[in-house]
Formats: sequence, C-alpha cells, structure tokens
Amino acid sequence: MSVSKNNEHAARWLKTAQDDLRAAHALADNGFHAHACFQAQQAAEKAVKAVWFLDSEDPWGHSVLKLIRQLENVRPGLLRCVESAADLDRFYIPTRYPDGLPGLTPDEAYFRKDADVALQAATEIVTVCEELLSC
Repeated sequence: MSVSKNNEHAARWLKTAQDDLRAAHALADNGFHAHACFQAQQAAEKAVKAVWFLDSEDPWGHSVLKLIRQLENVRPGLLRCVESAADLDRFYIPTRYPDGLPGLTPDEAYFRKDADVALQAATEIVTVCEELLSC
C-alpha cells in the first residue's frame, strides 16, 4: 500500500476509535457501565491498530497491551500506555457475555468506577495515537 493509502486507512481507523470513545462516554453517562467498558476497550484497540496501519503493518488480535508491545521498537511512545492497555484488556470478554463471570451478568458486575477507569485508559491511548498519526 502507498503512504497515501496507509494514511487514509489509518485515519479511518482513528476516526472510528474516536467515535467509539464518544459512544463509551454516552453509555457510561446513561448507566450502561459494562457496555461503556467494552466500548472504551474497542476505542483503544482501533486507535492502536490505526498506528499499525500507518506503518503498513497488519495487526492481529484484540489485546491492546499485546498490540502496543509488538510496536514498541517502531513506536516507543506507546509504551507509556501499557498500564492503561492492561486495564482495558480486562474488559474485553467479561463485559459482554453472561458467562464471562461466574454467576453474574455484566450489568451486575460493573459500576461507574469501572467505566471511569476504562474511559480514562482509552482516552490516554486514543490521545497518544492521535499524536502519532498527526506527525
């Protein structure tokens, strides 16, 4: 893919990440905390994948932490987000499935403080990716 196409592809992924982050805030503000946590994870995952696409790479997987660590030699600025990435990875499966936590549904197990952690972590990662893509 050409540099121009890479930039365009990365920009679409980043735009979707930004939209997902706005959706996560709306979900949290309306009491859908588990959904907000998952949507925040999705925002961060898509933002990091945008950086991958910028570099003509083909990301695989859903672990934000793993995606960042695999880019550490190319994009060391992302390493400051590893703790936020680890926080978000914990929200990938149990926030979506009724059997993700023993005897609980996601809406019983996640609270506003969880959504706040997810939103803060996703905001940090999306912001760093925005900075990397604006260079």
